[in-house]
This record gives sequence, C-alpha cells and structure tokens, in this order.
Amino acid sequence: MGISFYTFQTLSYTMDVYRGKRKAERHLGYFALYVTFFPQLVAGPIERSDRLLPQLRQKHKISYQNTMDGVLRICWGFFKKIVIADRVALMVNAVYNDLPTYTGIYLIIATIGFAIQIYCDFSGYSDIAIGSAKIMGIDLMENFKMPYFSKSINEFWTRWHISLSTWFKDYLYIPLGGNRTTKRWKYYLNIMIVFLVSGFWHGAEWTFLVWGALHGIFQIAERLTARGTKKFKIPDIIKLMFTFSLVCFTWIFFRADNLQDSFYIISNLGFSGYKVFIGEKSILSLGLDNKELLLAVLSAIFLFAVDGIRYYKKTPIKNSYFTKGIMSIFLIIIIIIFGKYGANEANEFIYFQF
Repeated sequence: MGISFYTFQTLSYTMDVYRGKRKAERHLGYFALYVTFFPQLVAGPIERSDRLLPQLRQKHKISYQNTMDGVLRICWGFFKKIVIADRVALMVNAVYNDLPTYTGIYLIIATIGFAIQIYCDFSGYSDIAIGSAKIMGIDLMENFKMPYFSKSINEFWTRWHISLSTWFKDYLYIPLGGNRTTKRWKYYLNIMIVFLVSGFWHGAEWTFLVWGALHGIFQIAERLTARGTKKFKIPDIIKLMFTFSLVCFTWIFFRADNLQDSFYIISNLGFSGYKVFIGEKSILSLGLDNKELLLAVLSAIFLFAVDGIRYYKKTPIKNSYFTKGIMSIFLIIIIIIFGKYGANEANEFIYFQF
C-alpha cells in the first residue's frame, strides 16, 4: 500500500499543523482523500497538504487541455516503464542475480542498465500519477527533472525524487540547523544524517545505508572542494559524465542483494572479461537477444534525446492539441507493439517495495 509514502505525507501535515503553518483539516472526507489520493498513493510524489488539500476542495470540470496533457503524460510514463525499464530489467537481473558468472565489462553494462531501469521505472510511475491527476484537474508536483543531466551530486538531488529530497530538507535538514550552524563540522554532520536517514527509509539493509552514506560523502566532498574547482574551467560534459559515474557507483549498493555482492562487483569492474562469453554468451546476450537489445538502446536514446531537448531549452515544449494527440497515439502504438509483457519480477515497479 506504499505505507512509507502516505506516512511521510501525513507526517508533513501533522508537523505543519503543529508549527502553525496551516490550520487543521476538520473535514474527515477531505483529509482521508488527501491521505489516500489514488494516483500517487503507492509511490508518490509525496504531496504537501498546502498544495493538495486546497485543490481537493475546488470543483473541477472536465477540461480538454487537462485531458490531452494528462493522457500524453500517462503514455510517456508507460513508454518509460513497459518499453524501456521492463526490457532493461531482464539484462540487469541476468547479471545481478548470477554475479559469479560475470566480470569486467558485463558488470559495467548491468550497472549502467540499472541506472536507466530505475530512472525509467520510478519516473515512469510519477508520470502516470501526475497524468492521472491532471485529467481530474489536480496538479501534482514534479518528481524528476532530467536527473542524469546533472553536473554535480548536489544538483542531482534537486532533480531526483524531488518530493522526497525536499521533504527531508524541510522536515529534517533545516530543523537540525541546516547550513545556518556556525560550526562547520555540524553542517556536514547534518548533511550526513539526512542521507543516512534517506538510506534507512529505503530499507533496513546495510546496502541502503552505504548508498545513502556515499551520497552524503559526495555532497560533503563537493562543498569542501568547491573553491578549488572553481579555479579550473572544467567542461560541462566532463562534469556530467563524472557525476553520472558517481551515481552509477552508488547504484551498485542499491541494487545488490548484500554488501558481499556489492564488493564483488566493485572488485571486478573493468573493461576485461568480454572474451570469456563470446559465442555462447556474447555482450549482446545478457538476458536479451540482439533485437531486444537494439530496441532497448534505441528507446533509451530516444528518451535521453527528449530529456536533452527539455533540459537545454529550459522551458517545456509547447505543442498544439493536434500534436499532443498524435504524440499520444504514436506512444500507444509503440507501447502495444514493443512493450515488454509477461508475469515476472521485472514488471513490478521498483518503488512498490518501499
């Protein structure tokens, strides 16, 4: 039922009422609807009461614009999930579920694959939730803003799972003192506490705690070296690739079943090992045949091309209703023809477990 998501949503409401930032909602029906609003109940975005409750009290009429925007957003979400995430998941699972068989380049490919999988899987769900709410006239907050185009770990967390990162900022980081503390060590400690709690929120496993700790360490390292790095004019593409590499490194701990598997992957990373499986298991057969791999690659390229256009234009792409309708029909056809269907663990949304 996504207990952690609606727990965080009701916690923020309770703390806002306690702090006097908003009045308590006296109508049980509206409060219950706020807690159990079905589009984002299971996996977010985690909404704030000052944003969602007022919208629930308003009357909403069916709007052609909202319907077209919502349908297109839903189609985009299903494209991410069914065409890309569920297909790439087969390759990732083939490696991560049988680690002793693989070394070198295979581990790198699987880890990058998981970075793509979790982004498409989670942001795909957010798109579906936001689109579903949009059809009903409800605006949910954006949860992802092209995170893999980030040029620092700090920027990454302003673009990844935004509803959770802003929740921790407002209800944990700032109450701890944030960056307002006079003692530098306490400022860094606050950052570390937030990311350790973020790791613990994902699960009471050492792998998640290490994942959170690494992001905290990277954040602190960026702040410690900020003055020095400003003296060097590092190209944005280098910053982007370096940040993506660090994020992928942390995904190893997030995806691995335990620390032992994580350390195995790290110790065997590299560009060797590809000759071991040529013939019986080539680089093109990690859970996918050549056609399936080509579809995954082309779909991912299309996704990041769209994200790149949105990122560098800085503003949403404006389309007519006709264009939005054509785009929706095009995506529906692609989903029906190239969607990866079947009852297996790859079809479940990753964040349903949290």
